[in-house]
Amino acid sequence: MNKVQSKFTRPKGMDHESSSNLYVANCGPAVGISFDNIESVFSTFGKVIGVHAADETGTRVIVCFHEVSAAQAAFKALNGYSCPDLGGRTLCIRYSVPQPPPKILGGDSLPVCLSASELAIPGIYLVHEFITLKEEKELLAEVDARPWKRLSKRKVQHYGYEFLYETRNVDSKQFLGELPSFVSHILKKIMSFPGLDDDRSKQVDQLTVNEYPSGVGLSPHIDTHSAFDELIFSLSLAGPCIMEFRRYPQGTFTAIGNNPQQLSNFTRKAIFLPPRSMLLISGEGRYAWHHYIPHHKVDTVGGHVVRRSSRRVSFTFRKSS
Repeated sequence: MNKVQSKFTRPKGMDHESSSNLYVANCGPAVGISFDNIESVFSTFGKVIGVHAADETGTRVIVCFHEVSAAQAAFKALNGYSCPDLGGRTLCIRYSVPQPPPKILGGDSLPVCLSASELAIPGIYLVHEFITLKEEKELLAEVDARPWKRLSKRKVQHYGYEFLYETRNVDSKQFLGELPSFVSHILKKIMSFPGLDDDRSKQVDQLTVNEYPSGVGLSPHIDTHSAFDELIFSLSLAGPCIMEFRRYPQGTFTAIGNNPQQLSNFTRKAIFLPPRSMLLISGEGRYAWHHYIPHHKVDTVGGHVVRRSSRRVSFTFRKSS
């Protein structure tokens, strides 16, 4: 099993109970209708914050609106009707809500969330299928054609400014050049990322590409305040992972010498990051919570064993301070 789709279900109570998410049958990539096309059609009714597969058939999708009223308008206009802009297909639509977060099996009972709303950390957003499978392959091909710098357990590439791991900062005097053209479409999509209104705040000038072999994760940390502005965008490619967020008691973290591994009294939350998803870490999630990828080869999500791929590649976009 290479990935887990976001799982939705009918709202509790009456079938007609409204929500901001629509389950749409009879359209999708398997019948020649792209996610971008679906988003374009449904966006006429209001702000769409995500379109992703409802299952593995490619003929059913979940359309997530920012407002319930927009979902209601789309439901009323499209359910049971032929849609000329979607290949003339007759759509079967119902309201949908995320299922309760599943539990990790084994000795750890930490819930693994499938959406940012389930995670419920202010400033954390997750968009599934932020890019297409074709775009993912193209991005991987671009970085694989370029030289990697080897660290102890992973490989990295830096663009814009190089991140100095010894000081956990960037050298603002060593400008490596503008971000490469092969991420230009990603930068444009970041400018319309949900939950943010000030376009100027979403301009980024630094990119770190990390390649993680199977089983290699990331130690708990907060990106250096002085090095980067508030917003951190992380695009997951090639393989899935679980990212854990930890909030330590105020003052305790500094007192033990900035070594979070020594602490046992902290709040933990976790979210599943599938390939092609974009995570935004900002606000409280940026400054008050450490983020962490456990170092192991197998994750368990919703009763399913998710074996990590031979590699996971992340594109992390930031604005240097």
